Amino acid sequence: MNEFIYNALPGRVVFGMGKIQSLAEEIDRLGCRRVMVVTTPDQSNQGEVVRELIGSRWAVNFNEARMHVPIDIVDRALDIATAAEVDCVVGIGGGSTIGLCKGLALRADLKIIAIPTTYAGSEMTPIWGMTENGIKTTGRDNRVLPSTVIYDPVLTLTLPSFVSGPSGMNAIAHCVEALYSPDANPVTSLIAEEGIRALSNSLVQVVNQANDCEARTEALYGANMAGSALAVAGVSLHHKLCHTLGGSFDLPHAEVHTIILPYATRYNTEAAPEAMLRICRAMGTEDAAQGLFELNRALGAKTGLKDIGFELSDIEKCAEIATQKPYPNPAPVTKDGIIQLLTQAYHGECP
Repeated sequence: MNEFIYNALPGRVVFGMGKIQSLAEEIDRLGCRRVMVVTTPDQSNQGEVVRELIGSRWAVNFNEARMHVPIDIVDRALDIATAAEVDCVVGIGGGSTIGLCKGLALRADLKIIAIPTTYAGSEMTPIWGMTENGIKTTGRDNRVLPSTVIYDPVLTLTLPSFVSGPSGMNAIAHCVEALYSPDANPVTSLIAEEGIRALSNSLVQVVNQANDCEARTEALYGANMAGSALAVAGVSLHHKLCHTLGGSFDLPHAEVHTIILPYATRYNTEAAPEAMLRICRAMGTEDAAQGLFELNRALGAKTGLKDIGFELSDIEKCAEIATQKPYPNPAPVTKDGIIQLLTQAYHGECP
């Protein structure tokens, strides 16, 4: 076995049916007294449920979380949190909500309790991202790592199929990138492979049988694995492209990940054979990129960038932005290579 370094990250996971009921206890465990509850506008009702659960610990609700975490939303939420003397933020929702909580923690000394209702997995990572003037900036900082994550599969039962599928593919993308990241190691690779197995095994059932608690539980477990692997191993080409497409072209986050993943995987196939072997083994397929593309189709997900509002004329601009700064990736990242990848992804062709 090769030498490796594995930095385990701090954090607490509370997993199981009905575990949202333990929220007040978790707040007390952190020694927090004044809580801001964060949601998107569409999940305001869930914010009210959280408010009732935490009782006198509640200070204020903020229901303006948005995709890609616009910096002006972070500023507004921070002003409200400061005025309310908040010491903890509880985010219930998906990546937009948890991303806003991370933005707040990056700017102020606040604890985060994350209650994910999708399968993104970002709640397990110290990776933050914020968008300003059409450019999404990302970074790593342990201050944004949630102190506690509460996984309650019951909260995902109302997640519609057109959200569940791409959300789960987003988590699989975390696993795939963790397998060929420069910081990958035997521990993170084991976790990532298990995440791919759990998600690919459960997502079709989640989409077809929305009330299947067993499948929802396995998918949520897979999301936890995905975030845990990504948190340590880091990201490469796939995430860089998705951040560019999302931040600069305002495309939907999970759908972008779903569409790009098979093509980014194909781009790295020859340069990362061990990662491809693990993906194939986890999914029971002979070709990693094709297997991911076929899973997208089985979930009824969109497979082409043209289907989510991206314009063919923007391919060169996207490739330019995505290649401005060098970043680690198994295969060399070139503008021509990215243009070819994006062109194929635009049309939704089988990679």
